[in-house]
Amino acid sequence: MITANEKYPQPNARRLRIFSFDPALAAQYDLVGVSGVTIEVPWEADLKPGPIGEYIEVIDVDPASAAAYEPVDLNAPALLATDGLVPSESDPRFHQQMVYAVAMKTIEHFERALGRKALWSSHSHKDADGKISENYVPRLRIYPHALRQQNAYYSPQKKALLFGYFPTKTKDGKNTPGTMVFTCLSHDIIAHETTHALLDGVHPRFNEPVNEDVLAFHEAFADIVALFQHFSYPGVLRDQIARTRGDLARESVLGQLAQQFALASGRGDALRSYLGHRDKETGNWVAMPPDPNVLQDTMEPHDRGAILVAAVFGAFTKVYRARTRDLFRIASEGTGVLREGDIHPDLVNRLAEEAQRCAERALQMCIRAIDYCPPVGITFGAYLRAVVTADYDMNPVDRENWRLAFIESFREWGISSRGIRSMAEDSLLWPTEQQVVEERVKVEARTKASPATYGDDMNSATERSRKAMTRLFQESAPPEVDEEYSRKAARAPTPGAQLSTRPANVLTPVGLSMGRADSWIDAERQAATFHSWLMDEDLAWLADALGLVVYTGGMQATISAKKRDPNRANIEIHSVRTAMKRGPLGWPEQHIVVVVTQWRAGFFDKGEQAKMDAQPGAWDLPGRDFKYRAGCTLLIDAEEMKIRRVIRTPGTVADNDELDRMRRYLLDGLTPPNAFAGIGDRFRESAEPFAFLHSHAGA
Repeated sequence: MITANEKYPQPNARRLRIFSFDPALAAQYDLVGVSGVTIEVPWEADLKPGPIGEYIEVIDVDPASAAAYEPVDLNAPALLATDGLVPSESDPRFHQQMVYAVAMKTIEHFERALGRKALWSSHSHKDADGKISENYVPRLRIYPHALRQQNAYYSPQKKALLFGYFPTKTKDGKNTPGTMVFTCLSHDIIAHETTHALLDGVHPRFNEPVNEDVLAFHEAFADIVALFQHFSYPGVLRDQIARTRGDLARESVLGQLAQQFALASGRGDALRSYLGHRDKETGNWVAMPPDPNVLQDTMEPHDRGAILVAAVFGAFTKVYRARTRDLFRIASEGTGVLREGDIHPDLVNRLAEEAQRCAERALQMCIRAIDYCPPVGITFGAYLRAVVTADYDMNPVDRENWRLAFIESFREWGISSRGIRSMAEDSLLWPTEQQVVEERVKVEARTKASPATYGDDMNSATERSRKAMTRLFQESAPPEVDEEYSRKAARAPTPGAQLSTRPANVLTPVGLSMGRADSWIDAERQAATFHSWLMDEDLAWLADALGLVVYTGGMQATISAKKRDPNRANIEIHSVRTAMKRGPLGWPEQHIVVVVTQWRAGFFDKGEQAKMDAQPGAWDLPGRDFKYRAGCTLLIDAEEMKIRRVIRTPGTVADNDELDRMRRYLLDGLTPPNAFAGIGDRFRESAEPFAFLHSHAGA
């Protein structure tokens, strides 16, 4: 007998109703038409009440009220027929629907940009022997009513989003004292917190505040995603285009975040606005022009992150204006200045189409760049290089000058990258393997009596590099796996897994048809394989060229070393993942991203540092004050069997200058100082960086 599910094809998307911004706009008469929208999220046939799907598990327990609310069943026929529940502030089931829909939409944007399935960060577990193992996390848990306070945050430890609610205390004509504000009903806060979780799944070490940009970047990146996600809702976009007459630099809800939260907590019209502010004396809207000097004087993570968001939004508006200039000329009979009054609906539609297209491209560029970031210590300048390089690899011919728009906008806000010769596009591109090898050969040539051997050395190094990469992709003999990676190498595929047909001991891109759990397991095994090759004696020169320390003999003893050989530095393959690039014929092709890190024991007292550097095995002592990490991100072309990009941290793990830079920041640069019980608490496994961060900024 043929069932109904077998007789009819499954839909590709599920339609659900949400608040387009938050309930505060639904209470405004002139915005009632755009306060709620219906969005499409990927269809999950086996979605269970909660909702509980492949990526997300909504658990609606309210500890403050000692209540557990009935889970919503989005597969109920009545809800399937009506696009879910009607937006409501009082119905907890709609709160569940809201967080599920917005979170799934955010996940969809990430998967489209990165060309792979999203994975949450692994859960670390220490057994009785002290060995740390990592476990797969299938779902991100979302608690819509977890806190009765002005806060909402992502917990790296719980792998969960916790949303708070609180009574309004402000009486200003837009708020009624005593009414409840639910952060789980704010589109911006949900997208923001989901982005924190998604970024943590790619770069878990970006939670460690080792410089002034790290936490600011996390906040800015989450805001960028939430901001541009508004542009994917056509009805809202057309309304705001009409109100601003096509000028996105004017005041609009598109450039503001979490309006209701900000108003109810007495923090202004919006929690963070990147286009400008309202003058307190005149009440008029004042655009915020770029200021190249403000970055150096701004240290608070949210304020500093707002500068990065302003730079990204500035690049977006540059391209939008260029692409719509002809429309304004046509509508104004060549003057470029529109007449007073409402603009024509046809012009609104065309401007909205261009704005949506530009916002989608900008968002894709920003998300795709996270694969091109160094593994630790992210800076705004390094992120600019990541954006430019990732877009260059995807779109070598930049007909709309997107990369130039980003470079110019970042320069206008005083954002630059350390160690580059200029802000030109070719200078900002991360180096290729050939460039890295050539740089190393040049350094070695300077130490030789005769520089005439440079050409021979270069040819030899290039050939050795190609042979090394050939081994990684074609070697049939299984490598010797280090005991520390034996658990990764021994992981068995889950039942029904469709893994690669290549041998298990060579690198290969993960197929898009592979399940999320299977792709995580395959990545773990490939990390063990790559680690075994990189620790091979014959590849020591390549590791050195990549900015990795191979031997600790005669160097700092605080560098993490192998247990069996203290003179051999330990190298950690932090992750192996698959990403997409554009091939020479314009078709998307897969490449492999390998993240490699090392660490060194750091001490706040320089005398203690020098003392411990001279004692073998000092790195393994529990008395260290912090860990200084360094490493590189490698983008490997599986088809051509070569390293496409090498993205190194500013210094190696043996670099004392970079160690000093981190020490100075930890002692003097943290804002606010001693924010936690102590500096070391920020690096504990139980640390909750976003709980503290958001309790002060409320996003």
